Amino acid sequence: MSDAIRTLAPNLLAWFDRAGRKHLPWQRDTTPYRVWVSEIMLQQTQVATVIPYYERFMERFPEVRALAAAPIDEVLHLWTGLGYYARARNLHRAAQTIVKEFSGEFPSTLEAVQALPGIGRSTAGAILALSRAQRHPILDGNVKRVLTRYFGIEGFPGEQKVERELWRLADLCTPTERVGNYTQAIMDLGATLCVRSRPLCTMCPLQEHCVARIEHRQSSLPTPKPKKARPQRIAYAVIAMDEQGAVLLERRPPTGIWGGLWTFPQFDEPESAQSHAAGLGKLQERETSLGAYHHSFTHFDLTLHPILVRARPVSRDIADGDRHLWYDPKRPAKIGLAKPAVDLIAMLARAQPE
Repeated sequence: MSDAIRTLAPNLLAWFDRAGRKHLPWQRDTTPYRVWVSEIMLQQTQVATVIPYYERFMERFPEVRALAAAPIDEVLHLWTGLGYYARARNLHRAAQTIVKEFSGEFPSTLEAVQALPGIGRSTAGAILALSRAQRHPILDGNVKRVLTRYFGIEGFPGEQKVERELWRLADLCTPTERVGNYTQAIMDLGATLCVRSRPLCTMCPLQEHCVARIEHRQSSLPTPKPKKARPQRIAYAVIAMDEQGAVLLERRPPTGIWGGLWTFPQFDEPESAQSHAAGLGKLQERETSLGAYHHSFTHFDLTLHPILVRARPVSRDIADGDRHLWYDPKRPAKIGLAKPAVDLIAMLARAQPE
């Protein structure tokens, strides 16, 4: 075993004892349920952003049965603003599976945890390591960056060959003792010192054997994903408002973009949007106009053009509570709102005359 592999865990654990994060909300009581919720929230989201969401979520759903029994709208409402809403839907589905198939007890094997919706190998390993001290390697984005730099691994980490090598190294480096602390430590290192740009190498406990530091390749490792031109999409949103200031929202299908969330009816063609607006009831075009709304997804950019209309009272009859509802921003319902709905409602409020 090379010195780089042999010394990684001891050096990392010594650093964790001195400087690691030990007082995060999900570290106060490391039950599998609490750790699981935190790991899902932390996927592609920074700790500082997650903390208030996690605390509100735990207050409302302190254990898995409460989450499983809750309406999905309430779950999505508490997730609103955190993004990547498939995480919330999968969390809810997984909670129901745990109650139904495991009598409310979080499963204890890697295979059973991985079989739950929304949980991959790395997340399953992290949950079991942090909550049950089981030895499983992990390989989230932070860990990939640490190992790629430390061992000088070339190639985009998302490529199958590179990922296999990183899993092999992650397994070799994971100790049998203090595995929970090690798991937290290597994630912390990537989140606080071995960051994407301007890593704090002089403070790093792994600097002695780090290939990227020795060869001055911190900026080129990990190898970036090959760039492709980002697709640009245009769509049109119908914003109908009644005399009391409530707006008509539509629930998105359960899968796909903003799955299960409420937002304004959206169309790819302006003619379809205008036709839909006209068919809602007796509508009058508003004088207030909003500019185009821009939103970036992982794989494309969306430009949304709002079409505003004033709805007469008779149009309220179309709301069925399941697919359509009138949403009053002054008395907001506890539902999950898509980001464009949140932002456009705020923009609309600012555009109203005093």
